[in-house]
Amino acid sequence: MSKKRRQYSPQFKSKVALEAIQGVKTVPELSSQHSVHPSLINQWKRHLVESASGLFEMGQASKTAEADSQAKINELYRQIGKLTVERDFLAERSAQLGLSSERPW
Repeated sequence: MSKKRRQYSPQFKSKVALEAIQGVKTVPELSSQHSVHPSLINQWKRHLVESASGLFEMGQASKTAEADSQAKINELYRQIGKLTVERDFLAERSAQLGLSSERPW
């Protein structure tokens, strides 16, 4: 019968990796304290160091993405306003011409 693999939360991984980077305890000490294999701790530590610069880049990317989404929202509101004015104009003109006064909307 196979053994089920343990899955660790990202919070736990980051906590253990930070402890390993700080160097207060050695990797074998952390391994025995948290019941995790030392190679796993080294892997988490390496991943944290490699992806640390990405954390600061994500802040910039989120600001530009937010600005882009806000610009898109503004454009869509402008189009809605334009279409509403056109619809009202056409409904008014059709009423003047004696066409159906029922509003389908």
